[in-house]
Amino acid sequence: MPTVIDLFCGCGGISKGFMDAGYKVLLGIDNDKASLETYRRNINGAKGLDIDLFDPKFTETIKQSINTQVVDVIVAGPPCQGFSLTGTRKFDDKRNTLYLSVFHAVKSLSPKAFVIENVKGMKTLYGGSVKEEIVRRFTALGYRLPEPRILCSADYGVPQIRERLFFVGLREDLGEYEYPVATHCPDSYVTCFDALADLPSREKEYGMEVDAYDTAPRTDYQKYMRNKATQLYNHVSTRHTDLVKEVIRQVPEGGNYKDLPPGVGTSRRFNEAWTRYHSKRPSRTIDTGHRNHFHYKYDRVPTVRENARLQSFPDDFIFMGTRTQQNRQVGNAVPPLLAQAIATKLMRYIK
Repeated sequence: MPTVIDLFCGCGGISKGFMDAGYKVLLGIDNDKASLETYRRNINGAKGLDIDLFDPKFTETIKQSINTQVVDVIVAGPPCQGFSLTGTRKFDDKRNTLYLSVFHAVKSLSPKAFVIENVKGMKTLYGGSVKEEIVRRFTALGYRLPEPRILCSADYGVPQIRERLFFVGLREDLGEYEYPVATHCPDSYVTCFDALADLPSREKEYGMEVDAYDTAPRTDYQKYMRNKATQLYNHVSTRHTDLVKEVIRQVPEGGNYKDLPPGVGTSRRFNEAWTRYHSKRPSRTIDTGHRNHFHYKYDRVPTVRENARLQSFPDDFIFMGTRTQQNRQVGNAVPPLLAQAIATKLMRYIK
């Protein structure tokens, strides 16, 4: 069983995808305590540690933590704000350490492969120089990388339009990675209805952190989400004021603030503001704040569980911490089904 360590693991979206693809996840590293609590709760057999990736000796700490086990794959989703080529425009600027830590980990642990995920804007950042430098550095370490590619999660069965850039490198003797072929197209995308229609409405009650389902699953995706779940977790609705509810009520399905009457909803006027999902389409990109999007049917923002479903986290994946922390974890994650598609294809090269 190939082994994985996950840098900047967050709550464990990439780790969950690799675990479901048949990998053994050894270790996840992050500096957010609530995310690590969620990670330890859900990524079976993996350690979740707060290791200082600014420390030049962090790779030695990793080796000690995994008891010198061989690492086959390193996965990482460094924060995009960690990168800067301003001023002297040196790749080795300290502000870039979060990215360089991935390079140092690969150099030190010599895995068969690595996967780096980031926002799609990374591909053209500083005229593409960041992307080119990343490829150059890993090529110099003896890895072959295809052109970094932007993948859309909806193309792989996730009920969400979320585009992310991926770098996948293989040790030179293992060939060159080919990205997974899309399994879905716009005509077959999993929709918000497909993902959420079986969950309690929360129209008359707010719900509890540990609760019960009140209907049977209605779609294949809902059955998949509920496969191993015996109780309903993290499905607690937000307590909106009557004024906010009235504004939400006026946003049509699939619409946004532009569809509101003059003078209504003036507090938030930007691209994603006051957006109601459409039942027959995937959701927009889930964000960390959770207050810009509304349920396609009910006059409220989605619950943590609903957003988790839209990210393809199954219902037995339980989020820890406050609801603000939970929403941040969900919004920052890589959809597990997208990670699983990448991992499944990668297995052909390294097993």
